[in-house]
Amino acid sequence: MAKLSWGHININVTNLEASVAFYELLGFSVMLPGIPYLNLVQAESQTLDPEAAVALDLPFETTGRACIMQLDNGFPKLDLTEWRASDEMIADPLLNQDTGIVRICLASQDLAQDIDELHAAGVSFFSEPKTVQDGKAYIAICQDPDGTLIELIQVNLKKW
Repeated sequence: MAKLSWGHININVTNLEASVAFYELLGFSVMLPGIPYLNLVQAESQTLDPEAAVALDLPFETTGRACIMQLDNGFPKLDLTEWRASDEMIADPLLNQDTGIVRICLASQDLAQDIDELHAAGVSFFSEPKTVQDGKAYIAICQDPDGTLIELIQVNLKKW
């Protein structure tokens, strides 16, 4: 197999502007106001490229808007996509006890400060930050506007 590298994580959203604003609070910025290979742009709904519809197993009439966000010019990128399609396509996000990709984890250098800033911006967390495994990590979990789980972690590698 050819060597793989990170590309992106796709997050389907119901309101692109609200989601962009949330991820900007986490330090992301819009890298590209669209996803060219899907024929989607951030500004207005476009019809999905027909070949992309087949590849993604979506109806041909699917329309949407999207953008690519990044954190510090690094990988993986986040593709935020707002689909305009039938309600049968929409499902609740997975929870921690589900199978599959259930959350994105972002590393923090100062979790207490980051949480204070997010609280001030109206972001709520499942609980106050918790120290786990004898101080190996300090974690807190919040949700994006559509319920996607976001874990913030400050790791203490000296205790690993």
